Amino acid sequence: MAFLVGLTGGLASGKSTVAKRFAQAGFAVVDADALVAQMYAPHEEGARLVAQLFGAEALTPDGAVDRAKVGAIVFHDPEARARLEAAIHPLVRERFQQLAATLGPHDVAVHEATLLIEAGYGPMFDVVVTVEAPEPLRLERAIDRGMKEPDARARLLAQGDGARRRHGAHRIVEN
Repeated sequence: MAFLVGLTGGLASGKSTVAKRFAQAGFAVVDADALVAQMYAPHEEGARLVAQLFGAEALTPDGAVDRAKVGAIVFHDPEARARLEAAIHPLVRERFQQLAATLGPHDVAVHEATLLIEAGYGPMFDVVVTVEAPEPLRLERAIDRGMKEPDARARLLAQGDGARRRHGAHRIVEN
């Protein structure tokens, strides 16, 4: 089995930049958001689960998850977010483990996931790295990327202050 690295950090912390550096070093990087996007495609397992949780109105006419609608629900309703995470996180974890299992024992697999610690993934990794940045800077970055300020604030609030991530990480990258 490959050496497993968990890479985490909050919204606009810089974890994608660190993930790119890992990829440039030759490591296999798997982005949880990309896995979720695949699962949210029309008629995929994630889309079916979202429809079960939030109804057919959470899907686009072609059967994909309407991420904007679902985001509007879950980033303002902690119970809805918890239900979604409980349904989707195990699928993401399983998909990552399947991909990592295809690598050799001398390879490194990096799993980039915002809620890696919060989802309970920490123990499956040989090392967990969190990328941290001050909240005002993260808010500014998120807005600069096109996110509306109320949405960015809701996501930051939903992700917490980072204490749990820092506590669960082996290494902290201050960005």
